[in-house]
Amino acid sequence: MNMKIKILFGLFIAGVLLSTASCKKSFFTDFNKNPNAPDSVPPNLLLSNVEASLAYTQGGDMSRFTSLFTQQVFGANSQSQQYYNYILDPGTFDNLWPDYYTSVLNNNDTLMHLADRKGYNMYSGISRIIMAYSLQIGVDLWGDLPYSQAMKGDKNLKPGYDKAQGLYDTIVSLVNRGIDYIDNPDPGLILPSGDDHLYRADTARSWSNYTASWKYFGHAILARLYIHQSKGNPAMANLALQEVAKSFPDEQHAAIYVSSTSENGANPWYQFITQRHQDETFVDAPLADSMRARNDPRYEIYIDPNPDDASLGDYYGSANSPVEFITFEELQFISAEATLRATGDFVTAAAYLSNAVTTNMTKLGVAPGDITTYIAAHATLTTASVDAAIAQVAREEYYALYLNPEVFTMWRRTGVPVLKSVTGGAIPRRLLYPQSELSYNSANTPAVTLYSPKLFWDK
Repeated sequence: MNMKIKILFGLFIAGVLLSTASCKKSFFTDFNKNPNAPDSVPPNLLLSNVEASLAYTQGGDMSRFTSLFTQQVFGANSQSQQYYNYILDPGTFDNLWPDYYTSVLNNNDTLMHLADRKGYNMYSGISRIIMAYSLQIGVDLWGDLPYSQAMKGDKNLKPGYDKAQGLYDTIVSLVNRGIDYIDNPDPGLILPSGDDHLYRADTARSWSNYTASWKYFGHAILARLYIHQSKGNPAMANLALQEVAKSFPDEQHAAIYVSSTSENGANPWYQFITQRHQDETFVDAPLADSMRARNDPRYEIYIDPNPDDASLGDYYGSANSPVEFITFEELQFISAEATLRATGDFVTAAAYLSNAVTTNMTKLGVAPGDITTYIAAHATLTTASVDAAIAQVAREEYYALYLNPEVFTMWRRTGVPVLKSVTGGAIPRRLLYPQSELSYNSANTPAVTLYSPKLFWDK
């Protein structure tokens, strides 16, 4: 795809990527190489490319696979139709895996080592927050992943896989260390500026506001980790609430990557729709049917009302549409669910749920009166059952986190919404490891199917 080519070419020119390996070598040999951050490479080049790669990877294949599984999108033709019918094999993921490992994890690891060695403390902190987030989304799709033994260069070309639950602990450590670096009174001789597309692109943002935003993002990641593990565990629910309290105070600080309008930097969904029009449609998806039945005012914002187009609306389907990592409304949904799991306090949970829906709809431009009508009809907790209330929260999160892979995680751990299998069998609950790993790192690659083993939090 265009953005991948741009990112990798830019890093090649900068001297970050190693020389191209022989086509006879394994893919893992390629992504496992780390040049240990040559001193001549400026961190701003690395950061901008890592962030763009992360947005492209999440907003591209990760979003497409998970939105097909959760029936937010309909697979109408070609490969997308096969994926919608759960016809996937290891080769299906041979593009996503290098996007994730080479363009995101490996290059971010390079940034982290460079920043540590040169004393660029702000970049050291940012790179750890990015690594924590990147690992979180990868673990939640694949489970066990190569990490502690990976990215060691030629010292270990076939690393073992870290256990998923252990990687959650690694993510916590990365966030905590990242925040420590950000809090260092000496941020380093080189500071992020326009190269940081998540936060620093806003030149009016003060330095204290800027550093706070990255720490908020770190705490949001931890809130996700803890809510994932909160089923039947009030302690985890309380930890989620504690992290939310230290995270985004409003939507202005949310972790959202805004794509550019250039051909190579355009939003991944926009690129896909432009290049493979009608492979996936949106008006035909079960989510669209449900939104129409509920008179959801977001319907014509999500989905282009033109019956001849069957495409995305402007907010998600434009060249400069955002790729949303973690939003303020997601934290409000987390707070609602965590409150119910920790204390069963319906009044407080209802306030969080209402705020989540209001924040989401306001961001999308829904009229205040329509928001009020919708909340009264669908987002007001009226049941005395904690389980039923959690299901109501999860259902609203399903509509609000449109095209975000987090929906796939939320569905697996809550069972909401109740999805009808396209084939009559089971719905996939994880991704497969790519064929490249099965071919060249088979001794270490776990044996999995689309359905098992489930992730440790998938109960």
